[in-house]
Amino acid sequence: MTDTNSRIAFIGAGNMAGSLIGGLLAHGHPANNVRASTRSQASAAQVQDTFGIDCTTDNRDLTAWADVLVLAVKPQMMRDTCELLADALDHQPLIISVAAGITTQLMDKWLGGNRAIVRCMPNTPSALHTGATGLYANTKVSAEQRQQAQQLLQAVGIAEWVADEQLMDAVTAVSGSGPAYYFLLMELMEKAATELGLDAGTARRLTIQTALGAARMAAQGEHDPAELRRRVTSKNGTTDRAITTFLQEGLADTIRKGMTGARDRGREMAAENKENPTDIN
Repeated sequence: MTDTNSRIAFIGAGNMAGSLIGGLLAHGHPANNVRASTRSQASAAQVQDTFGIDCTTDNRDLTAWADVLVLAVKPQMMRDTCELLADALDHQPLIISVAAGITTQLMDKWLGGNRAIVRCMPNTPSALHTGATGLYANTKVSAEQRQQAQQLLQAVGIAEWVADEQLMDAVTAVSGSGPAYYFLLMELMEKAATELGLDAGTARRLTIQTALGAARMAAQGEHDPAELRRRVTSKNGTTDRAITTFLQEGLADTIRKGMTGARDRGREMAAENKENPTDIN
């Protein structure tokens, strides 16, 4: 549970911010210590109705109030947002960014320098409080602020720190993009099941429940995924035939190449932002 005295503000109140706000409130953080800002009065009113928190269109006023400031705007809006707030940060709040492809060094420059910044990569299951988030802190972040950031992200799932900011691209490849990999596998399993004769509804229900059950077994942590696979794979049985086919057809290499590609694209995005900062205005 987060320190309930911390005043936490969200610049931007889209899906990810909404997930974090909902998680904080569900874990007992008082609504009067959570605020947000949006771009219009209409959306501000909607946020207030949904969560019962104050919501404004004044980013600078909100920034001056906050102990923890979560920047939950789109990457292409980040530079303008940071530069607008740079001279409203004299009280040195913790800055938490959920923007992909923008380094803490670049954000620090836009925010005026000497800022405590945590960069994080949540994923979409955070909306169901089953998220997985990677975090990186720059050298200005105190031990207390690290704890604040971790507690905030743990309100929607698990939170894991990396010591090297470059590893945030690996986090993106694993958990940030990862839900889509599982959705693709389920999609393909459903399609194959209908080709084997099952009706679409049965194929979907069996596929989804099987994925859920397998994930829960793995999450228990009694055995690693490799051992769980071995335990369900009888020699020369049906599962063995499927697993052998998958591996012979290059599934392991395909997954490795795909995740490496996701990692590399994250690095490219960071380089593009660094080399062409005016492009994201």
